[in-house]
This record gives sequence, structure tokens and C-alpha cells, in this order.
Amino acid sequence: SVAAIETKNKDEIKPIDPRLTAIAERMFNRCFTDKEFRQAIGIALESRRLDKLEEAIKLSDSVKEMLSYCFDVAMDLVINRDFRQTVLHKLVQLYRDLKVPDYVNMCRCLVYLNDPAQVSQIFNTLLQNGNQDDVLLAYQIAFELCDNASQQFLKGVRDKLPSPAPKDDASAGGVAGTKEIEKSADTMEIESSTSDEDSYLHNLKVLRQILTGEPTIGFFLEFLYTKNHTDLAILKNIKGSFERNSILHKATIFANALMHAGTTRDTFLRDNLDWLGRATNWDKFSTTAGLGVIHKGHLQEALKVLDPYLPKQGVSASPYSEGGSLFALGIIHANHGEEITKYLLNALRNAGSNETVQHGACLGLGVASMASGNEEVFEALMNVLFEDSAVAGEAAGLAMGLVMLGTSHAGCHQMLNFAQDTQHEKIIRGLALGLALIFYGREEEADTLITTLTMSKDPILRYGGMYMIGLAYCGTGNNKAIRKLLHVAVSDVSDDVRRVAVISLGLILFRTPAQVPKLVSLLAESYNPHVRCGAAYAVGIACSGLGMREAVELLEPLTKDHTDFVRQAALISLAMVLIQISDAQYPKVKEIRQLFKERIEDKHEAVMCKFGAIIASGIIDAGGRNATIGLRSRSGHNNMMAIVGITVFTHFWYWYPLIHFLSLAITPTAIIGVNKELKMPKFKFTSNAKPSTFAYPPDVKPPKEEKVKKLPTAILSISKKQQKREEDKKKKQDEKGTDATKSDDAMDLEKEKGTETNDETATDGKQPDKEEIPPKPIPEPTFEHLENPARVTRQQLKFISFDIDDRYHPVTEEPFGIILLRDNKPGTPEDIISGQVPSTGNPAPDEDEPQPPEAFEFEG
Repeated sequence: SVAAIETKNKDEIKPIDPRLTAIAERMFNRCFTDKEFRQAIGIALESRRLDKLEEAIKLSDSVKEMLSYCFDVAMDLVINRDFRQTVLHKLVQLYRDLKVPDYVNMCRCLVYLNDPAQVSQIFNTLLQNGNQDDVLLAYQIAFELCDNASQQFLKGVRDKLPSPAPKDDASAGGVAGTKEIEKSADTMEIESSTSDEDSYLHNLKVLRQILTGEPTIGFFLEFLYTKNHTDLAILKNIKGSFERNSILHKATIFANALMHAGTTRDTFLRDNLDWLGRATNWDKFSTTAGLGVIHKGHLQEALKVLDPYLPKQGVSASPYSEGGSLFALGIIHANHGEEITKYLLNALRNAGSNETVQHGACLGLGVASMASGNEEVFEALMNVLFEDSAVAGEAAGLAMGLVMLGTSHAGCHQMLNFAQDTQHEKIIRGLALGLALIFYGREEEADTLITTLTMSKDPILRYGGMYMIGLAYCGTGNNKAIRKLLHVAVSDVSDDVRRVAVISLGLILFRTPAQVPKLVSLLAESYNPHVRCGAAYAVGIACSGLGMREAVELLEPLTKDHTDFVRQAALISLAMVLIQISDAQYPKVKEIRQLFKERIEDKHEAVMCKFGAIIASGIIDAGGRNATIGLRSRSGHNNMMAIVGITVFTHFWYWYPLIHFLSLAITPTAIIGVNKELKMPKFKFTSNAKPSTFAYPPDVKPPKEEKVKKLPTAILSISKKQQKREEDKKKKQDEKGTDATKSDDAMDLEKEKGTETNDETATDGKQPDKEEIPPKPIPEPTFEHLENPARVTRQQLKFISFDIDDRYHPVTEEPFGIILLRDNKPGTPEDIISGQVPSTGNPAPDEDEPQPPEAFEFEG
């Protein structure tokens, strides 16, 4: 609590010389006199003077601007976690004391402080006000929470919201028509039963629905489905570039899954069933799991889509397909697994000793129950771990970390003890990564376990220690953590540990991406290829989706490295940096795409590098070209799912199926406007940039078929002489028969000559046509109108304005993602966009659907 932090700080504070205090006071007074309030805020944070911080904010001309500045500084520059929380508590108080309380930023602070009770109170206040704008604002905050908060936090908010009891009928001794609201320690009371209350209860129901996360998932699913721009020609070219190679075969399957992530379009798989049939064993596992990536978020149809592959009692099928389908089920319900958790738990318990099915069930449970803190799931995974099966135990260790993500759960000590006792490297590696995930975002709290892991003699545990540093201090830019990683990167005896130490630098510094290319520039020239590989991934992680010139300039030389896995890492990282970047934004994008194609088609290139080029082709066009990789949300919070997904993805070095975790980092980039009934009305807004600046990349053109020119046939001299004799003989015979018709032919020739001369004189009398002047190219417009829902990239946001539609306007000032629209003409009928959510029973728009038969009369 804040009180405990303050008392702790008071005990540690030593007496300060009054002269130093006087100097600081004069500095504050000087800043206030000169109206340098930003400097005053910086000094207040450095000296931990919250009283001066509050004074600087209140004295400023723009209190809102100063509060926003203070929030950014606290999140990016304040190193100590406890003090940062104290500052955020102060900001919550200041936001509440404004004339018009800033509930949006209050909730952003409370998410970081992990205080769902106060968030539920804010929701209740907004709904009870009865003002339509306040209701829309509550809905908008709820949508933002779904992007920033964990399952556990959202469940806490829902549990602490009022819960109205059903209406009771009149009974003996009772009063007809009364309503009783059950009370509990964690819920608030709802009073009176009027028409206002009916409206309140309706709004409360809608709010609860938003907080389940299902509307958010549904809107993005529909957006990715309808706006899909995947170019199947790229996959076709990749497939045709090799004949029989299992590694490139699975790479193509991974690339297809990433390209179609969340779009539900499995056309490529359906068109190449015979080719897919080559997959065996674990390749079959990865192929089936890829369906989960393609149908990610398709909650209603998940079981139908995977029904042919899911384990069934009494039916013996391939354990690899069954395990892959359970993993796919978890990916579809990623970070939204309340409903599917029981199914996956039963599948895990019914798997018996089949470690392949156990592996898939554990991974599925981990992804679906991510950050839920579900003790039942944790215990079930622990039981699988204690069976000491290498394949199942690795997945169980990783899944335990996913379930308890960021909780610093006490079970971590059992996991560490088991990792030190087991002989299976797979289990140790899974537990090492799981331990790192448990301490995600815990900063100083993880230092004790970090020391234990980094001092271990086992290189795999030190490997986990590097990941723990990166995840515990993720996005903080902590200098102590950076120094530790740099030291290990140049001194550890294990190449794996050194590689991961460099990768973790990208996790710590992703909030200041411009620093990363400079920091790892020397490491990218290291004699050790593992360090160079780590440098490439660090740049790719920190600069993902930004199209930074410095990042591309550092990665391009690494694509020509003499070590194949360094080239692989450079190609993958280039795709991560340039995802959703157009040729107009950065002209080298076309060259990089061509580079991917050349590496795939080069028959002399190493298989590992080809694998990287194929995966890179999937990443750069991920989500139907409508998604990006962003480790930071629009509101400034760390994107938990993206960070976890990209961290586990880098673990594919040891286990290819973990490539599917990258789908967790793929985030749709859209503006989707909805009204108070959570329906999408038709409305337009403006992008004040040339359409080509943020346009989709052009489709790959099929190669032109060149006609083969026939060479002239060789003629021998003997055949030429014989041909001449025959021609002379034929000529003599013709002369005898043509003497009688010479006069007639001469007359005909004279007539023809006469007509020719007449034609020549006619044409000479005309003037020659003037040269046709090519039309001037039409200049490209400097803006374009976008219709709801629209693809809007991160770089495009600063060009967006809502100035052409006089009916709808966003509720908040920084609209992105799903936005609530204020209706300025509430009485006018709305033009609603009909939903196009895909269904397994309906063909996709690009499939041929038979026409209905013509009308006829049955004469039976």
C-alpha cells in the first residue's frame, strides 16, 4: 500500500542538510516564477517532492497538459517501481479533483496500480449520472481496458460491479412488484425501480458485455475478415520454389498462418490438401495448430472448425493432430479462455500418458488462461510436470508461467527446485522460460530470483535468467538491468545465454527504440555469430512496425553474414521492422520484399536462411496486411500479449511450433466506430495524406509467358541446286500456257495503276494528322475519405481528422481501435452496417456459390 511505501521511505531517509533543502526550494521558486513547470515537475520527481509536484501542476496554465506530461515521465523515466506507484496514486487524486474529472486517465493509472475496485466505482458513477455522454465514456473506457488489462483484472472489475437480482413474483406476505437487490461485501447497492433504473440496468448489462472482451474480439474479427488483402500468389511462389524439404514445407505452413492470422481464410490449405498431406508427426501438429492462428478470435465457431481433429472418446486418431488441435483451440481463445478452460482441462486429464496430446493441451491451456491466475489450471499443469516426461513437461513449465503471468506466484520456488532436480533439458528450458514469465513487469521484486538464476552453473537456468531480466524490466529502460545484460553478452561461456542477453535488450528498451540500433551496433559486428543473431532480434523487437532507417541500415549487412542463422534472424527482423510500411514511406521496402523472394528461390542458399525468408514473408503481410506488431498500446501501456508472444517466438530456436506464438503479437490496426448499441453505423472521416502513402502493397504479378522464336532451318547447297532445277522446269511449262492471256493481264495492270495514282493524289491533297499529345497525369489528391470500419496504420493516425461527418463524432480526443460515437442527430434513423462475421456453414465471398434454380412447375 501507499502508506507502507511512505513509512518505509521515512525509515530509510537520513537527515538532509538544510542548506541543500534551501537550494532546492529556490530552484522550485525560480521555475514557478519563470513558468517553467515542466522543469519543476522533473526536479520534483528527482527529489521525490510530491508536494512540489502537485503545486507545479496546479499553478500551470494547462493543468491537463501538465498531468499528461507527468504521466508520461512517470511511466518512462521513474526507475523505482514503488515510487512510480506513489506518483500514479497522486495523479489519480489530481485527475479526480479537476472541475470535470478525467476518468479515462484515472483508469489508465488504476490499471497499472492493479486496482479493479476503483475502476468499478468509476463505471458505476458514470452510469448513475444518466448523461448519455457519460454512458458512452464508460463504454469507451471498457473497450480500452480490454486492450490493456489482464483477464484477472477484467474479472475483478466485473465482480465488483452491481449485480441486480432477477425480478420476484408476488408471494404470500410479500408486496407485488417489488425488487430486491442482493448485497455482498464486494458489490454495491442499486436503488429504486423506475424508468431511469431500467435504463441504468440496460447500460450496466452492455458494460458487462464489453468487459467480457467478446465485442472487441468480434469487431476485429469482422474487420480482418472483410478487409483481407493477402496475396496468395506469394504463397504459391514459395510452394513452387522447392520440391521435397520438410523444413521449408513447415515454414510455408507457418507463413500461411501468419499471413491469414485472424482472417478465418483457409483457402490456401483447402486448395493444397494433397501437398499438406506430406506433413507427418510434429509437422502435422504444427499444421493443425496453424488453424488456430487463422481462426484466432473466432470464438463461436472454434469447436466446429477443429471438430475433425479434436480428441474424441472411442475414436483413435493421430495424436499429433489431436495435440495440435488443442493448441489451436487455446490460440483461438487467447487471453479470453474462461469458457474453454474446462474443456481443455478435461482433454488434459483424459490424455493419459500420451505426451503429444498432453503437450498440445498444456500449450492451449497456457495461452487461453494467460494471466488469469487460475489455481486449478496451475495445479493440473504441475501434475503433468511431476510426471517427468520431457515433451509434456516442457509445455507444462511454459504454460505455468503463462497462467501466472506477472503474478510472482509462490509456486515459482517449486518450479525452480524441480528444474534443478530433473535431468531433461527440455523441461529445464520450459521451466526457465515459465519462471521469467511469472515475474513479468515485477522489476525489483524479481532481483532475488534473477541473482539465483544468473549464478547457476546450469547454462539453461542462466538462459532463463536473461529472459527474466528482460521481462521483469520490460519497457523500463532500467540502466542496472541493461548493464547486467551487456556484461553477460560479452562474458558468459554459453553462446545461448549470450544470444538471449542481447535479445532481452530489445525488450527493456522498446519504449525508446531509437537507442537500440546505437546500443547494439558494436554487438552486431561481434566475432560470435550468436551475439550478432541476438543483436538482429533485439533491433527487430524494439523497432517493430516503425520502419526506422537506422534499424534497416543495421540489419541489411547482416542479411549477407557468412553464418546462416544470422542471416535468418536479420531477414525475420527486417520483416518485423517494415510490417505495414509502404514504398512511399520508405522506398527500400520494395527491395527488401524482393530480397525475401530471391533468398527463397536461390537454390544455393542454406535451408536455415530460406526458412527465415519464408517466415519473414509471412510476417511482413501478417493479418491480411491489416495488422502490425506493437509492444506498446495507444494509451501508453505495455501490450502484454504482444510482449509475451514475441518473447516465446524467439524460443523457436529449439521448438518450431512456438512460432505460432507470434500471432499473439499481431495487432489489428483499424478505426471501428460503434454507437451506444454497439452497432457500426455508416460514417466517414478524413486521412489528410496522399492515398499512396499508406496504401496496401501491390500484388505480385504473374511472370509473363515469352513466346519462343523459331530459328531459321539450315538449307544444304545440294538441296538448293535441286530446288532451282525444279523451279526452272516449272517456269518453262507455265510460259507455254500463259501466252494467250498476256493481253488481258496487261489491261488489268493498267487499270490498277490508274486507281493507285488516283489514291495517291487524294492522299496528297490532305494535310497530315497532328501528333497526339499525351494527356497530363492527374495529380494525386492530398487526402482521402475513409469509411467505417477502416484500415488506419499507426503512422497514419496523426493525419486522421473527423471533420466531414456532422452526425457522428468520437467521445475521446485520441481515437484509435474501437471508438464510441456521439450521435448529434439522435432522432434520425441510423444506417447500420450489416455484420459479416464468417461462419463455417457459409462460403467465403471469394468462393463460387451455385446459383439458385429457375422457377418451374412440378407436374408429378
